[in-house]
Amino acid sequence: MRIITAIFVGAFLFSTYIFGQVAPDKLVFKKDTTMIDSLKRSEYPYVFPIWGEKVQKLGIALPLSAGLSVNYLWQESDLLIDNLMVGFNNGPMTDLEEVIRLSSSVSNASGVNIRPDLWVLPFLNVYGIIAVAKTSTAIEAGLWLPDSSNNWQEVTAFSSEANFDAQTLGFGLTPTFGVGGGWMALDMNFAWSDVSALDKPAFSFVFGPRLGKTFKFKNPDRTIALWVGGFRLSIASATSGSLNLSEVIPVDELQGGVSQGLQRVEDAQMQVDAWWNGLSPLEQQNPANKARYETANRAIDRASAFLTNLDGALSNAGSATVQYSLEKSQLNEWNFIVGSQFQLNRSLMFRGEFGFLGARKQFIGGIQYRFGL
Repeated sequence: MRIITAIFVGAFLFSTYIFGQVAPDKLVFKKDTTMIDSLKRSEYPYVFPIWGEKVQKLGIALPLSAGLSVNYLWQESDLLIDNLMVGFNNGPMTDLEEVIRLSSSVSNASGVNIRPDLWVLPFLNVYGIIAVAKTSTAIEAGLWLPDSSNNWQEVTAFSSEANFDAQTLGFGLTPTFGVGGGWMALDMNFAWSDVSALDKPAFSFVFGPRLGKTFKFKNPDRTIALWVGGFRLSIASATSGSLNLSEVIPVDELQGGVSQGLQRVEDAQMQVDAWWNGLSPLEQQNPANKARYETANRAIDRASAFLTNLDGALSNAGSATVQYSLEKSQLNEWNFIVGSQFQLNRSLMFRGEFGFLGARKQFIGGIQYRFGL
């Protein structure tokens, strides 16, 4: 049932969180007295950040104002799917909310991210996001129907995986402040991911608060930073798209499953009708029995419409299309983050970060080059 997997790939979003820790640092220790005096006497040689010279004369060490990062990103995330509707060849859409049930829906992505950034103000970094990724969505699901006793049973189960490409553009803001090597950063970014299965780019908002400490080596330009924090990913809930049927399903394999499914639907309808017709008129007026009968018929009608339309589309799979809409959400919006960055000198640094707990795991590793502007 790769068609359902292809539909659910619209729920995936390649989040583009790319935190790289450099920060202005208010020098306060006696061992930094010489450096503080040097900062106060020196002229600030760059245009950015605005008010850079005034801030430097206060004894605040500023990072080089501009940078370029290249990062590798990997992410795995559990998703929740609601209000699934499917149609074929731009025909009527069928609501499958009751009859298609997912036991698992997991999205994966790996890709490369390029991040130019600039300290516009002494405590505000602004950056851009350019990313490409390979994405996949793996699902385990089933088609469920009620029987004459109103017990829902799984008619057929399926699992599969679909793979797509994604491109992302966005921007972000990071207010940051440091004192004595300790720092706090409140990173946030806004991104639009263009996935080949979607009608339009999917929007995401990432918020990542961090608390960390930077330790200096004997060479004060060589440091290592450690941090902990959180990662919150919020994604746009509504997704819709259209796919060529022949690109997402093995027609020969699916035809037999559709025929079997239609037979099971017909059997379920016969059982429900037999139960209903066996009731007395008074029993049929019972609100509980009426609700059970209406629910069963609604589910059977939706399953029948879906399978019948799919069967018709399979007869001309080469030119057939499938349209879908759904609402998606993260199983957990928050997870925990730990990270580290080694700064070789003021211009070159390497970082890594791992996210875990909750229903999402991610890893980011990258290299950053900084220069004055």
